[in-house]
Amino acid sequence: MRVLHSLPLPLKYAKPLDKGNQTSVTEFIFMVFSQLVELQALLFAVVLSMYVVSLMGNVLIMAVIKANPSLHTPMYFFLTNLSLLEICYTTSIVPKMLVSLVSENRRISLWGCAMQMYFFTLFGITECCLLAAMAYDRYVAICNPLPYVLVMRKGACAQLAIVSWMVGLSQTSYVFSLTYCGANRINHFFCDIPPLLKLACRDTSMNVLAMYLVALLFITSPFTLILVSYLFIITSVLRMPSAEGKLKAFSTCFSHLIIILLFYGSDIITYLRPKSSYSMESDKLLAPFYTVVTSMLNPIVYSLRNKEVKEALRRALGGMMFPLRG
Repeated sequence: MRVLHSLPLPLKYAKPLDKGNQTSVTEFIFMVFSQLVELQALLFAVVLSMYVVSLMGNVLIMAVIKANPSLHTPMYFFLTNLSLLEICYTTSIVPKMLVSLVSENRRISLWGCAMQMYFFTLFGITECCLLAAMAYDRYVAICNPLPYVLVMRKGACAQLAIVSWMVGLSQTSYVFSLTYCGANRINHFFCDIPPLLKLACRDTSMNVLAMYLVALLFITSPFTLILVSYLFIITSVLRMPSAEGKLKAFSTCFSHLIIILLFYGSDIITYLRPKSSYSMESDKLLAPFYTVVTSMLNPIVYSLRNKEVKEALRRALGGMMFPLRG
């Protein structure tokens, strides 16, 4: 019940406002992709496919790691947390988005909108922090392998994971501190902060400032930490004597960085660009990258390309899939 108590404000917006003829908003209507009406059926099929692949991939990763004691290491502990987080993250918005794409009923209650934004923000900030913790884990494993077992002991891993989840939990109490009246059409396919700020009845400068500060602290800072960690990792890889080892390490680092750039890049553009250059249509095109695309690719890039995971899957599936090739 703590989640419900942390967002008491939306309940008051169901009451009339004493400001002339203004009445408070009790529900919102998604405009989805209003300029691409003829493509919404295709978008529904694409998004549904990516969502199903994401769910299946992340559930499979969690099941394989849990079933194989040899994978009970710090790296796979973080991958399990990432898979669980991806399931929660996408499920907080994708089902409603799919309904909006194929249904005339694109309404969401004020309370439902508040809860959707709350969990989306929670899981989004948590993922930013968790990806930074994973980069730190890889930095310690590659650049300081001897003390790795001591540094990344089970208790430390649990603390990093818990902090990642709690950071997200503590940052969303300001979400619905504004008054909404009159216009209630959200030019987006889910309840995100920027489009809702546009619908507020009073000055939003302090809320915009808070959004920038949160984005700087919990998007830009983890992103910087990840880039620094991978810079040290790449420097260590360059010292490897084996050309084959360098190639494999660079391949892994490159694929990780592509996903990181997709996720953080689209987040930074959405939440940190100047207000004067803000565009709802471009935001709607960017949003799928940090909501669905990266969630679908994460199991493939972080887990299914890993030799140990492929071996565990091969044993579980009787050698029918993921044949090993060195």
